[in-house]
Amino acid sequence: MDQRKCECGHTNPIGTLLCESCGKPLEIHPDEQNMFPDMRYEGMARRSQTYTTKLIDKVWNTFSSVKVAIWIIVVLLVTSAIGTIFPQQQYIPVPVPTEADVARYYTNTYGVLGTIYYELGMHNMYSSWWFVTLLVLLGTSLVICSLDRVVPLYKALSKPRLNQHKSFLKGQKVYAEADLPPGKKLEEFLAESAHALNKRGYRIFQTDRALLAEKGRFSRWGPYINHIGLILFLIGVLMRSLPGFHLDKYVWVREGETVPIPDTPYYVKNVSYHTEYWAEDEMPVELELNGGAIPKSYQTDAILYLNKNADIPGSKPDLVEVQSGPIVVNHPMNYESLYLYQSGVQEMQLAALNFTLLDLKDGNREIGPFKLHVYEPEQEQEVADGFTVRVLDYFPDFKMGEDGKPITQSNLPNNPMFAFEVIDLNENHSEKMVYLQGAILSQESDPRFGLKITMPDLVDISGLNVRVDKALPVIYVGSFIFMVGVCMGFFWQHRRVWIQFQDDKVLLAAHTNKNWFGIRKEVQGVADQVKLAITVDENPKA
Repeated sequence: MDQRKCECGHTNPIGTLLCESCGKPLEIHPDEQNMFPDMRYEGMARRSQTYTTKLIDKVWNTFSSVKVAIWIIVVLLVTSAIGTIFPQQQYIPVPVPTEADVARYYTNTYGVLGTIYYELGMHNMYSSWWFVTLLVLLGTSLVICSLDRVVPLYKALSKPRLNQHKSFLKGQKVYAEADLPPGKKLEEFLAESAHALNKRGYRIFQTDRALLAEKGRFSRWGPYINHIGLILFLIGVLMRSLPGFHLDKYVWVREGETVPIPDTPYYVKNVSYHTEYWAEDEMPVELELNGGAIPKSYQTDAILYLNKNADIPGSKPDLVEVQSGPIVVNHPMNYESLYLYQSGVQEMQLAALNFTLLDLKDGNREIGPFKLHVYEPEQEQEVADGFTVRVLDYFPDFKMGEDGKPITQSNLPNNPMFAFEVIDLNENHSEKMVYLQGAILSQESDPRFGLKITMPDLVDISGLNVRVDKALPVIYVGSFIFMVGVCMGFFWQHRRVWIQFQDDKVLLAAHTNKNWFGIRKEVQGVADQVKLAITVDENPKA
């Protein structure tokens, strides 16, 4: 580490702008001799200016740059904005049980742009490794930027200099010289000045020939308090990527269905769902419309179960009820740190196809009814004594493939196609049939069996947002600390007033980090009170 020696004999580290001992400006270039150094860090050398040779120094110097931090923030803002163009996967408003369903949703809903959005991984952007890396880089920059500046600032402010070099005083924006007031001794003048400044809230440091008055020093720490709050905020955000700290899942549950909640040992059952509508006589005036019903509330009556065998791989779930009750919009079900929110609904969805088996050779005689569930169809069921229906193949979302063979586009029953066989065990006779889009196709040219399609079963499907956020208290604390730092920096100023006696003259100088009008007025009031014949104005040479 190189050093620079002041004329007072003190040796200062490279990068020091004001001598650590006497406060005399240390000129670096001849063309800067008329420029007073920046008082932001009291002229102290920062580590990034002092150490530059080793690899760790170069890394430190890179992250201590405010420009680097700004570029990281800009990249984060741009990527965050891109992530809001289309909904993230967890907020897709329809069931997407497989990755193929996710890709198909973006393509079908948003076209080519949706396909590009999915292929680039923007559908899960905020949990992607590169977005988390950007957050880590921002946090690293905040820590290093703060340490690089707060350490020299602390060293300077913790040991205030009373006997400043005259060039230091003359370099301040508020500076004036005057003779000692007539009839007053120096000790008496300094005592009166200290008393006047003390009444204005200043803390006094004094020697026999110099005085330093200071107030609002704590406001200088405001930006660094901001940084601490931001760092805690980022830690809380990064904690969400750790297992068990954060969960944000979306599950669709049909009435009567019990489904596992992903990444938890819990199951949830949809006992029933209902939408309540406003009655005409109780509807608020602002909701009155011409025709049509207006929903008042959306409610799912649910039961939450704990799987006691969750830690045993391959075991059958052993469910124990731990909570039950309604889930209403803005009123979630809460169990320990788990929250279930009513976030969506699909009403009157197809649940099962109902048929009546007919004997066409016996005057369309009804043999019996049977049901084909579109989510979990039974492989075989008895229709009547001696008559059985066996499902041969099922395509929930039927489409003919390019090779001419049937395929399913998804696991959702958007276009169900059943291939099944009707068996008469009494006469050892069977016929194969196909149901597709309301039509019945038979393999036989002169079939014996026919089907009458009856009213299908419909079901309501609740969309529940399941959330666990143990990192939220850290985020709240970080946000609160950030706001404390903002208030410290906005509403208070660090003000200092130097009064020294040199060369038979009273030298008066003042400095603040903002509100120069206020400090000039305050210093002028002190000068008038102690009868010092000066007019406080802004120093044109500063």
